Amino acid sequence: MIRRVFWPNWGSDVTHSGNTAAQAMAAAASRLRAAGVPDPARDARVLLAHAARIEASRVTLIAPEELSSEIADRYEQLVALRAVRVPVSHLIGEREFYGRRFKVSGEVLDPRPETETLIEAALSRPFKRVLDLGTGSGCILVTLLAEQPDASGLGVDLSEAACLQASANAVLHRVAERADIRQSDWLQNVSGTFDLIVSNPPYIARSEMEALDPEVLDHEPQMALTDGGDGLGAYRSILAGVMQHLVPGGRLLVEIGPSQGADVADLFHSAGLEAVQVLPDLDGRDRVVCGNAPA
Repeated sequence: MIRRVFWPNWGSDVTHSGNTAAQAMAAAASRLRAAGVPDPARDARVLLAHAARIEASRVTLIAPEELSSEIADRYEQLVALRAVRVPVSHLIGEREFYGRRFKVSGEVLDPRPETETLIEAALSRPFKRVLDLGTGSGCILVTLLAEQPDASGLGVDLSEAACLQASANAVLHRVAERADIRQSDWLQNVSGTFDLIVSNPPYIARSEMEALDPEVLDHEPQMALTDGGDGLGAYRSILAGVMQHLVPGGRLLVEIGPSQGADVADLFHSAGLEAVQVLPDLDGRDRVVCGNAPA
């Protein structure tokens, strides 16, 4: 029996019965491409793996097989939501970052590959105590603690939901005993000193928000994206009090937008940091500003 499922305003109906996984993927990719989704074939593959509850690497193994109605129903719903630009990470509940899978939701910023530039810079020197300002999903703090087993750290975020998400990821990656997660407006509830302070703050200017992709603009928390001003407000807030929390010779590393290198470097110099550098990401764009407290 041929069964059709209809999703209002989400595109044409999809025939489930008799479709192989390969046919369903091809149809999904075509539908996502028509909706303007970037890399539709990849998304179609990832979503099918999630619907079938298998690893994405195993999709080719089921490609010749007919989809069960249960898997087809789940796949139809996932594709329909992706077609209206709900991020894949929100649909499958996780995102890979620095070789680990992090649980994510609409309450936190998605971990992004360019942030791995900050991780690499942070790991270039040993540290014992790290502070992550605006921790979000906890991907930066958890990764640094996982990579540096003798270190401990504090992650703070203004969002209570983000703190819960970061705590869950700390448990998932077995660093919870070394990770303190608490609610704070930047440095407000922070005490003590650290030899490494990191942050990926909201740096998108208000005037740039409308140019963002729908996945970002409509589905990620605005407080994690923009300061509502020129995009430099978070850096000013951090640098206003950061020196009292850095040990002599301690490091501050922040992620930046590609056009902000010179402005953020100037703020570092004004705060008294030394050896200030602007580091590029793998695409050659300015991505991280780092500096040291006087020794």
